[in-house]
Amino acid sequence: MSLSRRDILASSAAIAGTAAAANAAISQDEAEARATGKPGNTPHTKFALNVEMWGMGMGFYDRIERAHELGFPAVEFWPWRNKDLDHVAEIVAETGIEIAQFTGWGFAPGLNNPKNHAKFVEEVKASCEAAKKIGARKMTIVAGNNQKDMSQDEMLKAVTDGLKLAAPICEDHNVMMILEPMNGRRDHPGHCLYGSVDATRICREVDSPMCKINWDLYHMQIEEGDLCGRMKDGIDQIGYLQFADHPGRNQPGTGEIHYNRVFKEAIALGYTDFVGAECRPRGDYVEAAWDIWRSDQW
Repeated sequence: MSLSRRDILASSAAIAGTAAAANAAISQDEAEARATGKPGNTPHTKFALNVEMWGMGMGFYDRIERAHELGFPAVEFWPWRNKDLDHVAEIVAETGIEIAQFTGWGFAPGLNNPKNHAKFVEEVKASCEAAKKIGARKMTIVAGNNQKDMSQDEMLKAVTDGLKLAAPICEDHNVMMILEPMNGRRDHPGHCLYGSVDATRICREVDSPMCKINWDLYHMQIEEGDLCGRMKDGIDQIGYLQFADHPGRNQPGTGEIHYNRVFKEAIALGYTDFVGAECRPRGDYVEAAWDIWRSDQW
């Protein structure tokens, strides 16, 4: 049966009306959420604001309190040795905000060189104690930049061996090491660990519940794409998720990644822990936080 022009126009009008109604409902949801002033209070995903990238025009400790005021249930940060952990613990106790994770071992010296393993083990012990003080359950471990006179296979074996040495310590303290693969095209040329494949293989070989991957979706997008498919392949080794849009490393909605779909898939795969907002807010930081809220709507 063929449709007349009138039928087609009427059908198009109905579809447009339905879309407008849906947009109005979404706008109403956002209006109601904005009335609370808490963009971090999201319906599905628990976000941890990275208070290194989110400077918000204030000092470090004030950023933690401000993240709590914005409704975020957790924050994350980078090195702990330059922080007053007693003060951080006080803020945690007063506000109830959690420390999702911090950096326990950074780029140098490289974990990917066996000569650094003794120091790595000692630093993991100290980082576990730091984690206990502030109530953190996870700490990022960085593999290291390329080592002179070492092949890729040798470096990745050294990473595996070092993690095996530290895993029993983390198991005793119930603090998870989360190994973070980087990207080489934009941010970390000359690093030894990129993408999900090698990181997944390493963590499966370490075979510890306290050694998983800090699965930074920003790095993964740049290195390999297929974010949902790759998460499905490695979900058994995902200890933590981080994100930023690409290009720009800003909040969701500023780049090419459809984070509503990605976050929904992560939950469908069984991921229920915090997701770190390791992105630079473009524009007003409060509006950038509302962009995060919008990425969790489906």
